[in-house]
Amino acid sequence: MGKRLFDLVVALGALVLLSPLLAAVALVVKLDSPGPVFFRQERVGRHGRSFRIHKFRTMHHRPGAADGLPLTVGADPRITRSGAWLRRTRIDELPQFLDVLAGHMSVVGPRPEVPRYVAHYPPELRARALAVRPGITDPASLEFIDESERLARAADPEREYVESILPRKVRRAADYAERATLATDVAVLWRTLRVLAGGR
Repeated sequence: MGKRLFDLVVALGALVLLSPLLAAVALVVKLDSPGPVFFRQERVGRHGRSFRIHKFRTMHHRPGAADGLPLTVGADPRITRSGAWLRRTRIDELPQFLDVLAGHMSVVGPRPEVPRYVAHYPPELRARALAVRPGITDPASLEFIDESERLARAADPEREYVESILPRKVRRAADYAERATLATDVAVLWRTLRVLAGGR
């Protein structure tokens, strides 16, 4: 089974099996705070092409307001009541199966960054890191699953992200692009499910 076929089978199966949960979460998001159900944001995909990622909205919707820092730091005051739970369980990421079906993402692959941080990719790693479709989960996501807490402990969260966390993520992305196979994708997906089932 090729990677694209694997993506389609997993994404379609997940959307069908989880449709009752997705509908319930959409209702909770809508009732919890004013605004759209989905959060859409520009991300950089394969070969540097931009696309708009889908997530369940976890922050207060403030039309016309500046977006602020594109990082979540600790107990971010922008997060809604339901959003805190959605982020903790990673359920806010489930709508990205729609992005997989659309061909913008894979189930497993480097997490897509916003253009602001892709600009900081080391030139020698940029092409390799962007050589594959970005994914819903990857080894770097598991390594930095407590990223928000790490940033909350930093004096300058964005500087900590750009100078410490991002370079490791980019190296991981480049390694993934060169070495990943369907077997390693299945292993990463299984590890992700185990981590989520364990509450982390």
